[in-house]
Parts: sequence; structure tokens; C-alpha cells
Amino acid sequence: MAEIDLSQSLWMLLFFVALGWLAARRLRVDPRPIATLLVYIISPLTFFHGLTQGQPSADKLVLTLSVLLLATCLCLAVNWVASRFFAEQERALLAFSAGTGNTGYFGFPIALVLLPPEGVTLYLFCMLGVSLYEFTVGFYVSARGRFSVKESLTRLARLPLIYAFAAGMLVSALGWQVPDVVADGLDYFKYCFTVLGMMIIGMTLGRVTWREFDLRFVAGCVLVRFVVWPLATLMMVLLLRMSVGVSDSLALAFLLIGAVPMAANVVVIAMELEIRPEKGAIAVLITTLAAPLLIPVYLGFALPWVLSF
Repeated sequence: MAEIDLSQSLWMLLFFVALGWLAARRLRVDPRPIATLLVYIISPLTFFHGLTQGQPSADKLVLTLSVLLLATCLCLAVNWVASRFFAEQERALLAFSAGTGNTGYFGFPIALVLLPPEGVTLYLFCMLGVSLYEFTVGFYVSARGRFSVKESLTRLARLPLIYAFAAGMLVSALGWQVPDVVADGLDYFKYCFTVLGMMIIGMTLGRVTWREFDLRFVAGCVLVRFVVWPLATLMMVLLLRMSVGVSDSLALAFLLIGAVPMAANVVVIAMELEIRPEKGAIAVLITTLAAPLLIPVYLGFALPWVLSF
């Protein structure tokens, strides 16, 4: 595990961040319309396509719901603790980030290397739980940092990803086949999501200075992402191994979900709701740079211990 090479994933992500920084600094590109595109068009279509291609079953959806529940519990716990130390908007942003991670364009390439094909499928349905959290509980908690309960629920009800999930489940349940030409077209959106999701971090960084660096906020993000999440998923896997005896592939998929850096969607949602996106961008960049050093060490320690049960 210590020999896992994450450099390709890291440099690819940093290249997209750098492009976003240049776009903001040299071309004066406004990231807000791009955040709106990601939230209301690109993410729902990517989500729908993943569901229709993944052939969801009851046991796979249990994984999705389990990760959704874990993310929700961590979000609500951090939201309660952070309310005592941070202002409303910082508290909301930290709570949202506590329930999510870069399971997609950072974690997925690692899953392809470490897991067999059936394990990759299990990882994808775990990843689906993180995405579902982001646009349900996570979005609501974030919105409460600026809006009332009624307005937050109204904004949540307008999110198309919820309806994309329902539509994807319906299509799969009825056994309908998405036409090949439509499926090929939808496949492009996942690449849009990766590129634009990382570029928006750079765009946000291009509009702020390091004077806005908030050590307390970054420390909270690092603590949640690289201490709380790994411990939570490790405990979850150990309990499952000792009770129902989950497979090695599923154990590694859970551990990987807990080890990835902060999600780019932290910045996307913060940009859409106008809740301190610059602080989110700085924290995402720092955790992304740290992840290649920490993930091999963590998996090298945790995986042999888990497999011994």
C-alpha cells in the first residue's frame, strides 16, 4: 500500500485547478454561472446516467443508503459541534464538508487500481451515497447557514438531482433501456463534471488572497476529513466484518471512501449559496495536496488489520 502511486491523479487535478486560476486571473471568468451549471444540469445528468448504467439492486442500494446515513450523521454531529466555535456561514460550510469527500475524480481512479471489477461496482454504489448526501441533507444544512428553514427547503425541492435519482431508479426498476445514442451523449457529462468541478476551485482561488486563509476553519476541515472519516469508516468496516462478514473488496471500498480529500462540491455548493466559497477552496486545495501522502499510509495500516478479522 505504501507504493500506491497517486501522482497521476494529483497532477491531473492540480492542472485543472491551475486552468481555473488562469481563467479567473487572466480572462476574468466568473465561476458562479459554472457552479449553477454543475448543480442544476451537469450533476443530475451524470447521476442519472450512473444509475441507469449501474443496474442497481437491493443489496447495492443498501450500500448507498449506508454511506448516506454515515455522511448524514457526521454532518449533523459536526454541525452541532461547530455551532459553538464558528459563525453561521463557516459552520454550515464545515458541516457540509464533513459529510462528503472527493470520492469521484480522486477516489475512483484509485479504486480502479486497487479493486477487482466487482469491487469497483461496490465502490460506485458507496460513492452514490456521498453524492446523494451532497444534494439532500448536505445542501439543506449548507443553505441554513444563510437562509430560513422555509427558504432552505424550497431551494432543496428545486434541486433536479433528487428527481434524477428518482428517474434513474424508475428506469432501472422497469427494466427500460436507455438508447445507445442517449447513453453515449450522457457519458460526456461525467468528464464535464470532473474538469469544471476542479476548475471552479482554481477560479475561486484566483479571486481571493491568502490573507483570507482561516487556520481554524482549515484545521477543522483537515480534522474531519483525515481523522474523523477514516476512524468512522474503519469502525464501520470492523463491525461489519465481525457481524455479517463483508468481502475484502467491500471492506477496501469503504476504507477508500473514508480516506479521500475534501470534495470539489464543497466549493460548488458554497458558490451557489454564497457561503464563503473562498475558504472552502483553500481547504479543498490543502487536503488534495495532502491526500497522496496520507492515503497509502492509512490503507497500509488499516487494511491488514481489517482483513485479519
